[in-house]
This record gives sequence, structure tokens and C-alpha cells, in this order.
Amino acid sequence: MRNEGETPVNVGEEGATGGMDELNDQMLIRRQKLEDWRDEGIDPYGHRYERTHVARDILNAFDELEGEIVSIAGRITAKRGHGKASFADLLDGSGTIQLFIRINTVGEELYTQYQRLDLGDVIGVVGSVFRTRQGEISVEIHEFSLLSKALRPLPEKWHGLKDVDLRYRMRYLDLIANPQVRDVFIARSRIIQGIREFLLKRGYLEVETPMLNVIPGGANARPFVTHHNALDMDLYMRIAPELYLKRLLVGGLEKVFEIGKNFRNEGISTKHNPEYTSVEVYEAYGDANTMMALTEELFAYLAELICGTTRVEFQGNIIDLAPPWPRLTMLDAIKQYAGVDLRGLDDQEAVRVAKERGMEMPAGAGKAQAINEFFDNFVEPNLTGPVFITEHPVEISPLAKRKADDPTVTERFEPFIVGWEMGNGFTELNDPIDQKERFQEQVEQRKAGDDEAHMMDEDYIIALEHGMPPAGGLGVGIDRLVMLLTDSPSIRDVLLFPHMRPRSE
Repeated sequence: MRNEGETPVNVGEEGATGGMDELNDQMLIRRQKLEDWRDEGIDPYGHRYERTHVARDILNAFDELEGEIVSIAGRITAKRGHGKASFADLLDGSGTIQLFIRINTVGEELYTQYQRLDLGDVIGVVGSVFRTRQGEISVEIHEFSLLSKALRPLPEKWHGLKDVDLRYRMRYLDLIANPQVRDVFIARSRIIQGIREFLLKRGYLEVETPMLNVIPGGANARPFVTHHNALDMDLYMRIAPELYLKRLLVGGLEKVFEIGKNFRNEGISTKHNPEYTSVEVYEAYGDANTMMALTEELFAYLAELICGTTRVEFQGNIIDLAPPWPRLTMLDAIKQYAGVDLRGLDDQEAVRVAKERGMEMPAGAGKAQAINEFFDNFVEPNLTGPVFITEHPVEISPLAKRKADDPTVTERFEPFIVGWEMGNGFTELNDPIDQKERFQEQVEQRKAGDDEAHMMDEDYIIALEHGMPPAGGLGVGIDRLVMLLTDSPSIRDVLLFPHMRPRSE
């Protein structure tokens, strides 16, 4: 706020975007100021500071606090004024409030020290709450303490930090310069907390399973490999917690969930990040329908929590997340959006039709792969949603139970919104013989060059042989969910520290 009509000071210095020489000059000036503070016996990196209020408290309760003495702390993000009175903006975790200081109140020595403060310095302030002639709620400084001297200048405050590469690499500057970025990550925290509360209220038990796996399982994905020195063996960063969570169903923990990181050594895009956060949920004696109902309820609950309504806006489109969501089989979706009916076709015919429509089909591909290719190319981009896509072929669903009246497809579903797959769920396969056969098929695909295919997990088969109850399972990618509910077009916008190549590369 600049209600006093004062001219900002040091705009050129503090908003420098020039070359390294200019930046180094500023750093030298700031380091000299650092030594000046120390020469005066003042520690420029203070200790604990007792605050009575944050900025939002004062702004929201001005009528009760007017004239009261408060103690606040934060970062100076703007300075303006000259002569015997000055203004500044102080940013803390709750927002920004204006500061005012005048020499007649604090004396010449303290006022001179205040004038030496730079943008980015962190200070503590004791002062009185008042409103300026222009109506700006402010705190008049009676005394201040330097808590952290900033040796580097802030980015250009007057235009915000716009360089996307710099924003992602130096998220701390992004959070200082762009308040709306803070809102996204506050919303992310509330979404994760909301997921946890939603599931706990429904009787699910939160558990933790290993991040380091002997066998990567639970998804078709390429894993990251690491080495355990003490055991002298290679291990894999987990690609999904699914197989461990279903072992818990065998052990009698009937409703479990886990929120955590997964790692898939795959490409990076606006929708994909190799390290991502998910929630996986399993319920004994449930099925795919149980999980679809849970998905609808969860998304609607979170939309209400974050947006205040189930009607959320994403990139100009209004998406209504209120249940019930429509359901569409893969084959029906392909017929609707690609104009091709693959029912009744055998492997050879389905592959031929796919090739006629311009899709490359690898040697040995069959109908399941043709269905998947048609879906990816013709259907997925059109699924504004929300919609559940169901009845995936067995060949591409190695952990899902077959549909009773059509054993070529599974009781699986994927929720799609704005053209994105938001999750994956199914009636869990609890037949150990069928599961082992499907693992073996995956092993053969792996031998043929598919490095995303499953490995054989004999220990999991042994667990199933002890009897896993019928169950439903669900996995939801939290990063995409945050993107949807915060209207963020790139996954990097909802990751505090996305992976990037070093600048030297």
C-alpha cells in the first residue's frame, strides 16, 4: 500500500535485474552495513522474538487494537519516504501491514539505524496501532530489532517475480514476491489435511509402508534404483504402496490408507513429476463401486473445503464435482469419441483398425493395447469430466479382479477431470493363482523389453495364499488434485521445490 503518496526509495538498487557486477556491488554494500551493525555492538542475526500479533490480527481487529501497543515481526518488502518520517511494508506469514516511523518519536539514533535497513531485512517491531489520514491501518514504530540482515536484494517488487525458471529454482523468493503463490501452498496443506480428516472420520487407519523396496510393485512404471550399503544390495524407490497395503488387509487391518511419496523414473511435463504425492485407500469387503462412491465424496468434500462450492473453475472451465459422476466404459468411450466400435473384434482386427487410424502398434500387440492406444489418443483429451472410465482390459490391469460376466475386462475405474487421469481404483484381485499368472505375463513383457512391466513378487503371492478378503482399492494423485482446486496449469506450480537441471547445464 502506498497511501501516503510518498516516492519509493532505492527502487533501482533493490529491484536490480541487471548483470552480476551490479548485483555484487549491492552485496558489497549490504555486507558493509552488516559490519557496521556489528561494530555498533548489534547482532544482525537475532534470536527468539516474542510477537503479540501478526499482520492479519491487526487488520481484522483494528477497532479493538487501535492505540494499543503490539509486537510484530517480518520482512521489509517496501520502503518509502524521506526526511523526518518514513513508511515501510512488513510481510509476515499472514500478510502485509504498513509501518510508520518518525524521528520525533524514536529519536535521531534509532531513526538513523532504521534508515540503514534494506529491503529484505527481517525485523521485529514494537509500536502502536493507528490509521493514517488516508485510511491505511498501520503500526507506528516505537522500537525495532534487526533479526536477520539480508545480504542479497529481493527481486523487483514493483512488478513481482515473473521469471518462471527463477520462481521454481528459488521458491523462497517466489513466496516473498507473489502472495498468490503462498495461497496455493496453504491450500495444498489444507487439502492433505482434509484428505486425512475425511478418511479418519470414516474409520480408516493411517499407516506407513516402506519407501525402499526389494521389488517395485503396485504399478506399471520404471523405478529409481539405489544401493543399500549395509546390506550390499540394490533397492528400488517405491512406485506405489499398493502391495504392502493389501498385505495389511490379509493381516486383518480392514480399512487402511497412506499419504506419501512415490517415485517413477519417467518424463516430466506440466502434468507429470517423477516424485509425486498420492493417497492410497483400501477397504476389505468393498469393491470398485465402494471406491467410486468414496472418490466422488472425497473430491466434493475437498472442493467445498477449499473453494466453498463443488463448482470449481479451472482455466476458464467450470467443473461440478458434486456426486454422482457419470460412468463410461472404455469401449463406449472409444465409440463415442473415436467413432470406432472395437466390440467383437479379435486381436488381429483390433490392431489393424488402430494402424488404419494412424497409431503405431508394437510387434505382438493385441486388442488390449489397441484399446489403450485409442483411448489415449481419441478419448482422454475430451474428458472434461468428472467421469469414471470403467472396464479396462485384463492385460493392462494386472492387479484388478476380472468382471464376473466378462472375464476379458476388469472391475477397474479411473476418474478423469479436465482431460487428466486423477486416480485409479478397482476391485482387488485376491485370487493368488490368477495373480501369479498375471505376474508371469508381466515378467514375459519385461523380458521383451517393457521396463515398466511388473516383476514377480513371490512374497505377495504367499500373502494372498493366506487369504485376502474381497476388497476395493483407490489411489489418487494429490498433486493433480491440488492443481485442479487451485486453478494451477502446471504441476510445478503446486510443488514447492520441483526438480530442475542445475543452471550450469
